[in-house]
Amino acid sequence: MALKLHNTLTNSVEEFVPITPGQVSMYHCGPTVYDYVHVGNLRAFLLGDIVRRTCEYLGLKVRQVMNITDVGIGGNNDEGEDKILSGLKREGKEVTMENMKTLGDFYTERFKEDTAALNILPPHVLPKASEHIAEMIGIIQALDSKGFTYKIDDGVYFDTSKDPHYGKLGKLGKGLESRIENSQKKNARDFALWKFNSNLGFPSPWGQGFPGWHIECSAMSTTYLGKSFDIHTGGLDLAPVHHNNEIAQSENACGCEFVRYWLHNEFVNVAQGKMAKSEGTGLTLSDVTKAGFSPLAYRYFLLLAHYRSPVTFSWEALTAAENAYEKLKKTVESLEEGGIVDADYKAKFTEKIENDLNTPQALAVAWTMLKDKALPPSVRLATLKDFDKVLGLGL
Repeated sequence: MALKLHNTLTNSVEEFVPITPGQVSMYHCGPTVYDYVHVGNLRAFLLGDIVRRTCEYLGLKVRQVMNITDVGIGGNNDEGEDKILSGLKREGKEVTMENMKTLGDFYTERFKEDTAALNILPPHVLPKASEHIAEMIGIIQALDSKGFTYKIDDGVYFDTSKDPHYGKLGKLGKGLESRIENSQKKNARDFALWKFNSNLGFPSPWGQGFPGWHIECSAMSTTYLGKSFDIHTGGLDLAPVHHNNEIAQSENACGCEFVRYWLHNEFVNVAQGKMAKSEGTGLTLSDVTKAGFSPLAYRYFLLLAHYRSPVTFSWEALTAAENAYEKLKKTVESLEEGGIVDADYKAKFTEKIENDLNTPQALAVAWTMLKDKALPPSVRLATLKDFDKVLGLGL
């Protein structure tokens, strides 16, 4: 069996065939560093980790890139009020370029701490938006030269009417609209490539200001992975607008396919609905650890559900996951070193993980193997450690 992944682009499970045989190029939408990420956000980064671990487990060489969004646009963007500005206001800091950097650097480090606590492997490249302005300008210039842009009072916009394939990701193009009304825009779906700001920002051929949110990911992904690459992941909420906009600007700039496989994880919900800071339900990993839980118990909790299935967080559910995880660790402590990996169980585990990263079934194989008294304890331990290369539970 070969690795199969659900591709949002085609809404089907497909066999994964990398552009370069034996190698995988993958990009993940990283955090906007204006606050602590909540545990729902962390599911998206776990998805990227499982994809990478699975590919490496199967013998593929991976190059993984994840961005850091650390600059604002000095005002409202197509997605509502800019989050960097919101962070500065929340902390009572003056809106300056220096303070943007200070805020971004602080929460970048907190993000790294959270992902490390969840045993999420650090990406090979973690580029910051603030350090790739030239690359963003280059893509906008390419689009401008091909007639895909227009300028209005507040910035430079992408003309979606020029792209007959706009919105093809998940076939979500019809009805896609920005959240901010702008009477000067040619089409409701048009999005900002560059926003003007006379007080702050970076110089550009169109005037001082900031890049639009969407252009940042296009620039950083293609800078480190090339104009076409294998896998792009992110939360399901990014698919309709952000990822469709990435596709539109990237493919029209280069005249080539941007990404082959798009993977999106479902939400982590709470009893009241979707977990969100704006609703006061945005639990952080620090909240989880302060309540006495291990970060890896939360990782175990997420692995119990397929990444394309929504999960509902509750302290009771996390307690059950913690108990199972502690039982797993105690089982490991009772086993002996020196064994070899059992080939039959490895084949069963691989079959589950190759089937669109089915971590709940892969965990079930692990528990069945551990309870199989026909296997010597040393073999059970060696086999579990082999599985943990994918599961990442620190066993």
